[in-house]
Amino acid sequence: MRQVALSPRADLPQGGRGRLVFAMDATASRRPTWDEAQDIQAEMFRATAGLGGLDIQLVFFRGQGECRASSWVSDTRRLLRLMRQVECVGGYTQIERVLRHTLAEAREGKINALVYVGDCMEEDPDEIARRAGELGLLGVPIFAFQEGEEPQAQACFRDMARLTRGAYCAFDRSSAAMLRDLLSAVAVYAAGGIRALEDYARRSGGSAQLLIGQMR
Repeated sequence: MRQVALSPRADLPQGGRGRLVFAMDATASRRPTWDEAQDIQAEMFRATAGLGGLDIQLVFFRGQGECRASSWVSDTRRLLRLMRQVECVGGYTQIERVLRHTLAEAREGKINALVYVGDCMEEDPDEIARRAGELGLLGVPIFAFQEGEEPQAQACFRDMARLTRGAYCAFDRSSAAMLRDLLSAVAVYAAGGIRALEDYARRSGGSAQLLIGQMR
């Protein structure tokens, strides 16, 4: 993986496939659920079968200023291999850096959605809101999924979603199935748009309806 903003950008996928940036907080507080999260990601590809396909870029931060982005991947096995190379390391959040990276990608080619999964926020919320607003202007919805209920993070994540017409949802360590459903629903949206998400919600209900209700 390449260090964000320090290396040439990854090759873009070809064709009309959806593109989704999948960003994760890999600081030490996420370690208890990291291994389980790796397997959940596979559902994002399975849910988009028949919708024209999905390309995902994995972005993560950890430690003292480390923030990296993968190349664009289009199959489950490659994404899992990339995630299994990552270990959680203590450090501070770098959400604003993730948003700046996504802005750079969106200015080069259409990004259909940004998923962010984290549990806390240790940055200036005004700077994060400013970057989120810029993504909103480019038509990139943020789907912010919070592990736990830390109040400052909750307020920030809700703003990120609101400013981009995305969605926010909290989950806990016992709700892996809920996170799996949420990520699958976002993947369907990224690959097929709001109509595909509405069709998916009619079939599966639950978490997909939570997203639609906030996006309208």
